[in-house]
Amino acid sequence: MTRTGIAAGDFILLGKITRPHGIRGEVKVHPYSGLPENFLRYSEIFIGTADRDERIPYTVEHCRIQGRSVLLTLTGCRDRDRAELLAGKEVWLRRGDLPEPDEDEFYLIDLIGRRAVTDDHRILGRITGILETGAHDILSVTDDGREYLIPLRKEFIVEIADQEVVLKLPPGLLKMNG
Repeated sequence: MTRTGIAAGDFILLGKITRPHGIRGEVKVHPYSGLPENFLRYSEIFIGTADRDERIPYTVEHCRIQGRSVLLTLTGCRDRDRAELLAGKEVWLRRGDLPEPDEDEFYLIDLIGRRAVTDDHRILGRITGILETGAHDILSVTDDGREYLIPLRKEFIVEIADQEVVLKLPPGLLKMNG
């Protein structure tokens, strides 16, 4: 299980470089979104870590999909030794480089910080993160030290407003969290 779409200032966490691929400097990336094809749109990425603000820009020279992973050729990374130095680092994108979502779409990262309420006006707390489980994403909602884990499913979402997300939850879901 991983947290997806974590933001750090103007940057969005896309994935992690898992290892070098081959001898010519290509790196293998695990995309946290589960959608490796998204990487085909990005001409510049940033590589760094979550605990430090330093993110180094890299131009993407070539991108290809391999199963559920992405293989990238980056400017300045021409051999396996250089690629090995990037293993374990995180891949970031400037928020402004994301394509605009369609009218009925949204980015998961945009939900973080909004208030979560039920359709009967019960305030659950603030959305503090998104957990990726493989089956479906889960909203982490916290309030006064209590955490609710709520499956992010289309049928549970009533409305996504500027400051809040209105949810219609099945009976007993909140009790399972407590």
